[in-house]
Amino acid sequence: MKRIQAIIRPFKLEEVKTALLNAGIIGVTISEVRGFGRQKGQTERYLGSEYTVDFLGKVKIIVVVEDEQANMVVEQIMAAARTGEIGDGKMFISPVAQVVRIRTGEQDSDAI
Repeated sequence: MKRIQAIIRPFKLEEVKTALLNAGIIGVTISEVRGFGRQKGQTERYLGSEYTVDFLGKVKIIVVVEDEQANMVVEQIMAAARTGEIGDGKMFISPVAQVVRIRTGEQDSDAI
């Protein structure tokens, strides 16, 4: 199994969710996060004063899927989240050793 963690722009969340649902992925975890990378911060203006926002708001999506589905999920997220501009985000794919459903005790594929 693979854990796919994607950091994307907030306004792309609905498109990514729709793409994943259309691909048959039903279990997704979403978190609002803040950070910076090559995009760095951005300059804002409030009441005539300029200030820099160092940490930009992003959305973190976590999906755990079978190994065979991982490339398809990565492609779906990339296609839905891409704008072509700096700040589109990143994905991190890592192996998952075990999954356990707390309610039933089901494990691995049965628990996804």
